[in-house]
Amino acid sequence: MIKPTTQKLLSGLFMLVLAIGAIAAPPKREYYEIKMYRLKDKTQEATVENYLKDAYIPALHRAGIKNVGVFKPVASDTMSGKLIYVLTPISSLDQLLSLPKLLEKDAKYLSAGKDYIDAAYKNPPYARIETTVLQAFTTMPVHAKPNLTGPKSERVYELRSYEGYTEKIYQNKVKMFNDGGEVPLFVRLGFNAVFYGEVIAGSHQPNLMYMTTFENKASRDEHWKAFSSDAEWNKLKVNPEYQNNVSKNTSFFLYPTDYSDI
Repeated sequence: MIKPTTQKLLSGLFMLVLAIGAIAAPPKREYYEIKMYRLKDKTQEATVENYLKDAYIPALHRAGIKNVGVFKPVASDTMSGKLIYVLTPISSLDQLLSLPKLLEKDAKYLSAGKDYIDAAYKNPPYARIETTVLQAFTTMPVHAKPNLTGPKSERVYELRSYEGYTEKIYQNKVKMFNDGGEVPLFVRLGFNAVFYGEVIAGSHQPNLMYMTTFENKASRDEHWKAFSSDAEWNKLKVNPEYQNNVSKNTSFFLYPTDYSDI
């Protein structure tokens, strides 16, 4: 039979182990929903923006989702005025699935978003919505707000998509980021990443996506020039283990709206 003092000591040690484990455990990998609104004209653009600013984002804040990013293509992009991107970090897929029902019960949301929510079929607020769902990389399990101080209108947020030839080859590129050291390289060179994510539902699978941020276009170009000439990158890119693992690389140049949290 264990003596009370011994039992108390063992219990204390057990709690200590649990506490240390909780501290040492990495954060749980979050998920991201990227909604892309396709717009026909300025009227639709204004309707969607008013909805996001006055109804959707405040409702998500009330639901405990603190950082919602809203972005538009830079002025020089041919899609400027035709697209709005909404990035929503979520803790689980259950939270994503339950969000529509939660919004239906939010009276403030329903009132503030009435023009968008109750739009007539003859006057829809958008042409289409495309949605991508991602899970965060193991090397960056939660998103980060960029450490930028310049005007939002001048910032360049670069959303990149790396497609793979097959699922297996695509996973090799994910490994290159996580185990090969590509994410730490971006950190060291100050790319101010918002997230890195594996696409689990979307139109261009298999692919990964990530978003880096810069004060302006000149800063963006300087960072990529430094990346291209970095000794670590030039060693990594010729590593036989990581050859021919991207079939298509697409960049989208965006800037955050005034009401974006990110």
